[in-house]
Amino acid sequence: MSTFKTSREIDASSDDVFAAISDPARLARWWGPAGFTNTFKVCEFRPGGKWSFIMHGPDGTNYPNENTFVEIGAARKVVIRHLFEPKFDLTIELSSAGTGTLVHWTQILEDADFARRVAAIITPANEQNLDRLTAEVARGRPSSPAPRS
Repeated sequence: MSTFKTSREIDASSDDVFAAISDPARLARWWGPAGFTNTFKVCEFRPGGKWSFIMHGPDGTNYPNENTFVEIGAARKVVIRHLFEPKFDLTIELSSAGTGTLVHWTQILEDADFARRVAAIITPANEQNLDRLTAEVARGRPSSPAPRS
C-alpha cells in the first residue's frame, strides 16, 4: 500500500465545504484534476451508497469509475472506496482552522508498485482536486432541487 496526503485551508465553514462535497451536482463540477469533467450515473451520498460516473479527460478519453461511500460522518468526514483499478480508499476530513476549514485528503492505494510509478501524477492531481473544491466552495451555489410533478 502507498499513502498520499495533502491538506488545504479553505476560507469557509465546514458546513459550506461539506455542502460542496455532499451535493452531487456540485461534486460533479469539481471532482477530478484540472480539465476533467464528469457525468454521474448514480451518486447515493450515504454510507454504503453507490457512486458511479464517467470522468472525461481533457483529451476526450473516458474513465469509468465505480465507488462506494464507506463512511460519512456528521459533516466532518467522508470515506470513499474506488472499486476499479487502481483500487484505493480516499478519506476527506474537515476540521476548524482559524476562520476557515482545514481539508485533510488521504488517499491509500492498494498496489504500492503502481503508486510508486504514478506518484508524479497523483500528487499534483490531488492538489488540483483541492483547487477545484476551493473554487466550488467560493462559488457557493447549491444545486436546485428537481421540480416535483
